[in-house]
Amino acid sequence: MAEVQDPVFQIQRVYLKESSLEQPNSPAILLDQSQPTVDIQLGVGGMPVSEGMFEVTVTATVQTKIGDRTVFLVEAQQAGIFEIRNLPDDQMGPIMGIACPQIVYPYLRGNVADLIQRAGFPPVHLAEINFQAMYEQQQAQQAAAQEQPAATVQ
Repeated sequence: MAEVQDPVFQIQRVYLKESSLEQPNSPAILLDQSQPTVDIQLGVGGMPVSEGMFEVTVTATVQTKIGDRTVFLVEAQQAGIFEIRNLPDDQMGPIMGIACPQIVYPYLRGNVADLIQRAGFPPVHLAEINFQAMYEQQQAQQAAAQEQPAATVQ
């Protein structure tokens, strides 16, 4: 009889994979006293890196503009390497899409705020994210896309 092994979920490493800061209209735009608009985009990705080891990334893009001119653009990707073994396949999606991003995201928030502040701007603090709601929304969108009838070519 096959021996049942206990599930394993361990953080191996959390690291800043990539970051960039652009101020394409400096220094002139720094003298503009208008209130900038802030646009924040987030994304989550994951992939296996070896047997039982997975990398999960959370990406943030923060762009502030005055009118159509960019004040600054920050892009950062925070990643974590996780050992995940002996889990049923139906649990891998929630682990990779909810649990891992919840661990990585606070590091991303801190790095983005620090980078913006070190560039001479007031820090932009990324809001807390409900990764479970985000994951469930992505699953619903994928299910709806699969239910759409394929277009026929005549």
